[in-house]
Amino acid sequence: MTKKSVGIIYKHNYERARREAEDLQDFLTGRGVRVVSEEMDSGETGQGCPEEHSGIPSDVDYVVVLGGDGTLLGAARKVGKYGAPILGVNIGGLGFLTEIPLKRLYHVIEMMLKGELETESRLMLETEVLRDGEEICRFRVLNDVVINKGPLARIIDLDVYINDLFLTTYRADGLIVSTPTGSTAYNLSAGGPILYPTLDNVIVTPICPFALTIRSIILPDTDTISIGMGKMSEEKVSLTFDGQVGFDFYHGDRVFIHKSEERIRLFKSPDQSYFEILRTKLMWGGAPLNQSRGDH
Repeated sequence: MTKKSVGIIYKHNYERARREAEDLQDFLTGRGVRVVSEEMDSGETGQGCPEEHSGIPSDVDYVVVLGGDGTLLGAARKVGKYGAPILGVNIGGLGFLTEIPLKRLYHVIEMMLKGELETESRLMLETEVLRDGEEICRFRVLNDVVINKGPLARIIDLDVYINDLFLTTYRADGLIVSTPTGSTAYNLSAGGPILYPTLDNVIVTPICPFALTIRSIILPDTDTISIGMGKMSEEKVSLTFDGQVGFDFYHGDRVFIHKSEERIRLFKSPDQSYFEILRTKLMWGGAPLNQSRGDH
């Protein structure tokens, strides 16, 4: 029988996550599993296109992420392309993506090693930035791509095209292009809709639009979204990937966003549904008034 292998990624500069990673590595090694562990670095902002590398080998069978949703987002960008399913363990805050509570970790790990956990395939987006007609950046995200004005900047104009067809010019503080997985992140805070995470759609949501009639639009994942700054915008704004990695976006640049050829596989929690996660994390309330309705 081939020896199983697990990559462990844990939250950057967080002592509790480091200790849990060490304990888990001892647990897995004791069961004959090959383990490679890596601390997840924090995001960065700069002029050049950010590069994402990982010390986790591409042939691992599973990846376990110890931290919060931010840690899993970073792991998705670095190792999601490997195709190995990722188990998100919550040692942080909200935890939409890191569904497994720490107290259930070893029980779920045993299920994972026995092949008893279900996985979900999630859409990722690929972003290309063109400057003077040349590609200067290409990046994949699991949650969203966001264009934001500077802290002291006035409202910006963003010309948006769908498959080369003009949609509109958004006059707003910015624009969010989100996956269904990212629909409960910045998109939700900006008034966008919640989409079931396995859907194959893309959401475009303006941030504080000038006109009250401007709303989110949901597109099929076969579309390509093209965005550039309008004539009245200033010279530079911020382009952000998954809320973690920043890139300077200049007047005259153009960003193209489309589905990535690679999808990410996430292990599902064996103990709760996505709807239970929504009720719990968003504090939607308790049991239905008529319990029998849930039996149909």
